[in-house]
Amino acid sequence: MSTNLKYLSLGILVFQTTSLVLTMRYSRTLKEEGPRYLSSTAVVVAEFLKIMACILLVYKDSKCNLRALNRVLHDEILNKPMETLKLAIPSGIYTLQNNLLYVALSNLDAATYQVTYQLKILTTALFSVSMLSKKLGVYQWLSLVILMTGVAFVQWPSDSQSTATKELSAGSQFVGLIAVLIACFSSGFAGVYFEKILKETKQSVWIRNIQLASFSLGPFL
Repeated sequence: MSTNLKYLSLGILVFQTTSLVLTMRYSRTLKEEGPRYLSSTAVVVAEFLKIMACILLVYKDSKCNLRALNRVLHDEILNKPMETLKLAIPSGIYTLQNNLLYVALSNLDAATYQVTYQLKILTTALFSVSMLSKKLGVYQWLSLVILMTGVAFVQWPSDSQSTATKELSAGSQFVGLIAVLIACFSSGFAGVYFEKILKETKQSVWIRNIQLASFSLGPFL
């Protein structure tokens, strides 16, 4: 049963990640009258929904008791300001990353973006080695090298593209590539930093996510 649940979760995660990229790309390139929506607005709405979802999960963990929920949020967030402030750094980085992903998808096709963004696996591995003192085996390093090679081939210019298309899209593709590369490094660092915080404290991941999202809402509102 646990094995089936594991593969079901993996399948849902793959579907969610793929559909998110395609939806974001479609929404940023859709030809419609009027101004395009602000990426910062989309990020704020996403963070607000994340907070609501995490509060519901904390409410469930509190046995659906509003008083218990209020006490947990007060004790774990308001009464521990230093613990909450630790999330300010990854929160700012995640917010920057989320906005950069919209920039990248506005300038790259979905397939190129999806493959290039997998470089976050490489940056996460490097930050895990340096910040968490993790050790990677030979096959893991080899896999990372193959990943880098694959991304390099995807970015290699294709002869099948017309000259006009190249001239029109070269600048925007460069902007998209830079945006996704910065997002990869910010994702790697913020992810490892967040993992380090989770390992050092006993607070639940839902409380930590509420703290994380709360820091993002202020500046972008």
